[in-house]
Amino acid sequence: MKRLVAFDLDGTLAESKQPIDPEMASLLERLSHLAIIAVISGGDWPQFRQQLVCNLPAGFDTARLFLLPTCGTKLYRCAGEWQPVYCDQLSDDARSRILGAFEGALIQAGIANEHTWGKRIEDRGSQITFSALGQKAPLEAKLAWDPDLSKRKRLQLALAAALPGHSVRIGGSTSIDITQAGVDKAYGMHKLAQFALVDFAEMIFVGDALYPDGNDYPVREAGIDSIAVRDTEETKRVIETLLCSLPVRQSLADGAAPDFAGQCPPARAQMGALNDRA
Repeated sequence: MKRLVAFDLDGTLAESKQPIDPEMASLLERLSHLAIIAVISGGDWPQFRQQLVCNLPAGFDTARLFLLPTCGTKLYRCAGEWQPVYCDQLSDDARSRILGAFEGALIQAGIANEHTWGKRIEDRGSQITFSALGQKAPLEAKLAWDPDLSKRKRLQLALAAALPGHSVRIGGSTSIDITQAGVDKAYGMHKLAQFALVDFAEMIFVGDALYPDGNDYPVREAGIDSIAVRDTEETKRVIETLLCSLPVRQSLADGAAPDFAGQCPPARAQMGALNDRA
């Protein structure tokens, strides 16, 4: 019995730092009337606002939406306007050590001298994020930079060695997310369970980085049922499948839980195929 559907943002609901498109917005609006929706990403709140919130249709039920920036170290809800519920900040000492580790790690990984568009290192308060080509790099350049993950894996290893006591995860197409040890998307999903009053067994997660060392992988490791997607088009097909599987006129306000099982055999087959390809 599933009551909540959680999504990654970049590479899952939208292209890297791009707005969700009208088709995705419409699918999410339909889903919002049948299930609780959560979005958890390494991006910070301004990125959530630009990519997602500002592009939601008027009919979207925001009362059922939980937004978790910086891998769930922050939570935003809408009560007339969007407001933070909590924010777990890095200490000044941790922030200093993380920022100080980059120079040597970049040289060691062989990616110190890249053409960039904007800042490469962003302090998001509860998380430090490195974007190899800069925060404003064009999508085409980002997609071409590290398609096999080899550059990011080298940097991840160098940073992890320099930063014991921290979590270093591959994020978007050019990014690395660094938080305190044990603070990752699984941490964020535990927070979500507390605030949404939904058990892990009642959740399903959709993301494009569910491979080992990807920043979605801790969600799968935590035991949450997960569907790996390659891109936004696969996510759309997954949402369509979920819409097919959910009971018609299901009301969360009445305390009933949407049931994804047994109602749409093609849906189950599609989900299995997506995970088999991951």
